[in-house]
Amino acid sequence: MKATQRLHDLGQSIWLDNITRDLLTSGTLKRYIDELSVTGLTSNPTIFDHAIKNSASYDAAIREKLKEEGKSGETLFFELALDDIIRAADLFRPIYDGTNGVDGRVSLEVSPLLAHDTASTLAAAKDLHTRAARPNLLIKIPGTKEGLPAIEEAIFAGVPINVTLLFSREDYVAAAEAYLRGIERRIAAGLNPDVGSVASVFISRWDAAVMDKMPDALRDRLGIAIAKRTYKASCALLSSPRWLRVYNAGGRPQRLLWASTGTKDPKASDVLYVKTLAAPLTVNTMPEDTLKAVADHGVLGAILPADGGDCEEVLAEFAKAGVDIDALATRLQDEGATSFVKSWNELMAVIASKSAALEKAA
Repeated sequence: MKATQRLHDLGQSIWLDNITRDLLTSGTLKRYIDELSVTGLTSNPTIFDHAIKNSASYDAAIREKLKEEGKSGETLFFELALDDIIRAADLFRPIYDGTNGVDGRVSLEVSPLLAHDTASTLAAAKDLHTRAARPNLLIKIPGTKEGLPAIEEAIFAGVPINVTLLFSREDYVAAAEAYLRGIERRIAAGLNPDVGSVASVFISRWDAAVMDKMPDALRDRLGIAIAKRTYKASCALLSSPRWLRVYNAGGRPQRLLWASTGTKDPKASDVLYVKTLAAPLTVNTMPEDTLKAVADHGVLGAILPADGGDCEEVLAEFAKAGVDIDALATRLQDEGATSFVKSWNELMAVIASKSAALEKAA
């Protein structure tokens, strides 16, 4: 039995952290669903930038939208992205239906230029969800200070949300409480409290940030320690009286999602963040190469301990080595938001250059 199947049987969902038109048209995504236990998909500006820049598969659609609809820039991009996302959502729809909406989800992010604009983020989330018209679409909103109110309002409005760019236990708790407030408001208003959400905590960037600055004994241990600390907080939150009251009213838990699980250290196992982060009621969203590696030679470790295991001891060692965890978490979130803006700007440049070239060739 492949490790991907074992993870699924354990209760952890495997989502692919990639989308391209070629993945959809070649049948590769369908094969991953059928053979590698993939039950969902995530996307971001960097993924779409690479997909459109490195393929001619979008050229015909760009040409058509330019000629017949006069679309350009951001408007044109979201037309292309929604085409892909809707097709992927339909592939995962049987899983969504079969799990009563727990799994089978796909994610599309609002413009990262809105990361610090609450009102515009909320408006964009509602618009994209309405246009897609697929119940298994999650809209990605960053868990920044300005993003949290938009997350609460979106959940209250019934828009399923993937809270992204979370790095620490504190980031996760703030996102979980924003989600919970939205659900509690729905209950108070007599609305259905079953609105899906995941909270995406980024892992490998922690280790990349301190790589070669720590003693060998601490190499590639920071991200896992942060994950264990966050998982402990999640287990406590999801079993608290406040959450139990929500379950009693028909709500469901917001699942913890491990993001950025591709290994960045060439000296480490390519399945490091998969074999060590197995836990039920969680999601691991994997880059394509990581997914293939897990299926090929993945070996699972012990299930994550609900009490956090040795996380505090390990984090204390990093503190002794000069790592300020809180400051680094803030820096990583800021850098993540900046990185997505950079990818977004590059994506807009690719859209513009391709549009110009295709118009010239017409």
